[in-house]
Amino acid sequence: MLIDHTHRKWFVGSIVGLAVATAVYIPYSLHSPQGPKGGSAMGLTYGIAGSLFMLFVGLLGLRKKFPVWRVGRAQSWMRGHLWLGFLSFPLILFHGGFHFGGTLTRVLMWMFVFVWVSGIVGAALQHFIPRFQTAQLPMETIYEQIDRVRGQLTEEAGNLVEETCSALEGEVSRASERQRAMSASAGTQGGLTVASGLQANQQVSSQLRQFLEDEMRPYLERAGAHAMNLAQGAQVQAMFQQFRVLLPPELHSNLDDLENICEEKRQLDKQSRLHKILHAWLLVHIPLSYALLLLGAVHAVVALKF
Repeated sequence: MLIDHTHRKWFVGSIVGLAVATAVYIPYSLHSPQGPKGGSAMGLTYGIAGSLFMLFVGLLGLRKKFPVWRVGRAQSWMRGHLWLGFLSFPLILFHGGFHFGGTLTRVLMWMFVFVWVSGIVGAALQHFIPRFQTAQLPMETIYEQIDRVRGQLTEEAGNLVEETCSALEGEVSRASERQRAMSASAGTQGGLTVASGLQANQQVSSQLRQFLEDEMRPYLERAGAHAMNLAQGAQVQAMFQQFRVLLPPELHSNLDDLENICEEKRQLDKQSRLHKILHAWLLVHIPLSYALLLLGAVHAVVALKF
């Protein structure tokens, strides 16, 4: 979620609400004979307000499960989730007079701290990581399509290597139209051999095929593969530079395409890592949030009963 100008009203409202709550809390705290308590009229007011904000924040998950419900726009719910969640923490602190109380209350407050901090971290990640991806990953694709794109890159790499090797070996019947056009100026022998025009080299062809099977195909097919040679940009350049020395200039465009395929795979891996980082905080935030709401309800019942 990008925090942009559309959040201005929520931000201003949250700051004003916090300022008002603080302005009321200070004299209340100073003039309370035994200090601020959660069971006082003012303490209960802060507690109810903070709890209602927490409940609204928790309902976002339900709103997402039923997107067809016409209960406000999803973006409004997201903004409310962020800013009311931010405001609920100081209200709950005001409710308890900054005291964590007994065992249940201490567990609740420390849980709230983790939920609040993880929410802020998540908001920061959702704001900055998409911008970083846009700037640093020009070949970014839809995350759910990454596996399919990897398969396409593997197939494309195989076709390029086969095309290049066919040209090197002078097999016109297996070379592409582009290779035939490039070799036409060199002449043919019976319509079958264009080795002289393409400077065929059986050894280089074998090396290129081996490079595909040993290096490129395993790298392209495997998600991540950070430890492999082709995951390192500098090593990739060195590898392809060696092939450029061995191959005739008219085939260098194929090497450029193969190198670009490796670069796209590196960007897909980076996008996948960023996606996992972007969503990893939810593994902490969501379970603790629901546990907090449940224990908060228990706390309210116990406080009212006893």
